Amino acid sequence: MATSTASLPSEMRALQVTEFNSPYELRTIPVPKPGPHDLLVRVAVASYCHTDSMVAAGIFKSKLPQTASHEGSGTVCAVGDSVSSFKIGDRVMCGIPLHPCGECEDCTGPIESHRQYCAQTTGHIGVTTQGCAADYAIADARTTTKLPDSVTFMSAAPLACAGRTVYRAVLQTELKPGQWVAIVGSGGGLGHLGIQFARAMGLKVIAIDARDEGLALSKDHGADVVVDGRREKADVVKEVQSVTGGKGADSAIVLADHTEALATAITKMHGTVVQVAQPDNISVPFAEIIFRDIRFKGTLVASPEESEGMMQCIAQHGVRVRTNPFQGLDKIEELLSTVKSGKLRGKAVIIVDPEQIEAEKRIGAIF
Repeated sequence: MATSTASLPSEMRALQVTEFNSPYELRTIPVPKPGPHDLLVRVAVASYCHTDSMVAAGIFKSKLPQTASHEGSGTVCAVGDSVSSFKIGDRVMCGIPLHPCGECEDCTGPIESHRQYCAQTTGHIGVTTQGCAADYAIADARTTTKLPDSVTFMSAAPLACAGRTVYRAVLQTELKPGQWVAIVGSGGGLGHLGIQFARAMGLKVIAIDARDEGLALSKDHGADVVVDGRREKADVVKEVQSVTGGKGADSAIVLADHTEALATAITKMHGTVVQVAQPDNISVPFAEIIFRDIRFKGTLVASPEESEGMMQCIAQHGVRVRTNPFQGLDKIEELLSTVKSGKLRGKAVIIVDPEQIEAEKRIGAIF
């Protein structure tokens, strides 16, 4: 190890799944030791994501016990022998892929935006390897992103997955400034960020949501047009066409389950639909693909360079993350109750270390 962990505690608190479809347990476990490419991060904030519910349900067949949360931010407190790009004291957004192979085409090929697709990755933190809902977490230096001084831990944690995912989704539309993007499921944790990223890239945004809270959040974060997705499909399509010269959106991003057919219908001929939501199956009328030449793309979290670009975008344009903070790992049931109520606006996060939150105010972290 390049940096000793002798001054660190030997044990820590961790919020873990110990049995699928059962409540989380707050347990005391050993502080992990970083490997050659790793960072040991003192966690400031851990964020809750829909994927966490999938982990808890056993969908990913995670090895138990499994420490929760794949969205985390904090301060580097130890680095592995092979790490030269980070040092102790760096503020970071934890990378999700852990230990990519470094040899396959996705890792070494000419397309940097494919780095996160390495099929030989050891695992993904908070999903199949230990996560960020703990006092300390291991993250891979090769997939972790430094924080600009202006970006807060509170924002950075949900950006680790939600931000990276929807930022790349906007990039995948390949639209130019002035074109229309429709975001279906615009009023959630990903959606309100997607609106801001799209606006920062010069796009015009049609926000579609099926909740009063989601519609309000979409409007608050700058959508040019807000459409109630609870209306009849034909009426939604008609409204989108009315603001796009009768053509439809140049591209659509699907953030809500089972809305891909709507997204396809509101997209113009030869347009692109970017699929982010993960229902078991995607259902689209064949005529949309065959006769209207609608193209579908899937997308994953952002690559390392895309993640850095996202941080630059936030620092430059002041993108803000709507968070619902809960103070302490022991507040998980309160957090889950709020999530299940359907009243959540933005992202639910747990403040693990309030001292780090206070300390960052001195460097001007405001976004």
